[in-house]
Amino acid sequence: MATTATVPEASESTSPLRRWLRIAVLLAVLTAAAIFGWRWWQVGRFIESTDNAYVRADITVISPRVGGEIVALKVRDNQTVAAGDLLLEIDRRDYAARVDSARAAVAEARAALAGNGQQRSQQDAAISEVRAQLVAARASERQTAQELERARTLLRDGVATRQRLDNAEAAHQNAVAGVARAAAAVQAAERALSTLSDSSRARLEAAVAAAEAQLNLAEIDLAATALRAPVAGTVGDLSARLGERVQPGQRLLSLVPLDQLYVEANFKETQLRAMQPGQPVELELDAFPGQPLHGRVDSFSPASGAEWALLPAQNATGNFTKIVQRVPVRIALEPGHALADRLRPGLSVQASVDTRGAAH
Repeated sequence: MATTATVPEASESTSPLRRWLRIAVLLAVLTAAAIFGWRWWQVGRFIESTDNAYVRADITVISPRVGGEIVALKVRDNQTVAAGDLLLEIDRRDYAARVDSARAAVAEARAALAGNGQQRSQQDAAISEVRAQLVAARASERQTAQELERARTLLRDGVATRQRLDNAEAAHQNAVAGVARAAAAVQAAERALSTLSDSSRARLEAAVAAAEAQLNLAEIDLAATALRAPVAGTVGDLSARLGERVQPGQRLLSLVPLDQLYVEANFKETQLRAMQPGQPVELELDAFPGQPLHGRVDSFSPASGAEWALLPAQNATGNFTKIVQRVPVRIALEPGHALADRLRPGLSVQASVDTRGAAH
């Protein structure tokens, strides 16, 4: 009987405490839900997130424009280089010989052009000479014509003999023929000068230009035997080896500009409605949890990722299935962040864009 009498008393004493605990838990849950709801209403509904994001860099691939044997390798993997630093050298002897040959061809073409100029000067002198001969022939023609007329007058007056008239006529005919020969010589000389001035000179000038162009190409190839860094960066994917024979266009190494990294986030097309350049972004890297970075939306890709695919989707088919597309968004990192020396292209990122203030 004593045992049964004590049970109701214990139950009655603990019942109010349980009620207060339940009320406290309920209030805590309601408070947390209110705080969460308020937070979502004020901030959360404006946040667009994706884990399809990665650290990127504009990597420069170095390949030679000329072939040959690598005779000097000046860099190693993971080495930092400045713009203009020598990376490697290809055997230059063949290309130096081609430059010498091209220079000789240019000298030969210029000599031929100069010879054409001398020939023109000589032809100008020859034209002057035959023109002077034409003037002399015309003067002789006028003189013999006067002598012929005088002989005819004297013959009519009975003062001169027939023989004198015949001599005068012969001299005049020779003078007329001399004028014709001189005129023909002038035409021939002028025609020869035209040939030297137009066709021959144009051909020789073209030959000089062609030879100089070949020299420029040979000098470019010679300069290309020394591969220099077009941008500052860190050497990666180094496949070049000393003594290896390489071909034009062969991939030898890559330069990664680690000071110009950015994030490429592939958001769903349904997340882009309120997204605009300049909006703040919070970035969480899988490699560095608890160390968030900050950035800004920089720009949007001009097309969805499917448009750049090697085998784009053929949607005009009978088995069409609609798939939400993703659009690459470039995110610029805020300068001076704590992980500046530790980020590498390819790292996975969780990107969250705050779209508050955007036009709806």
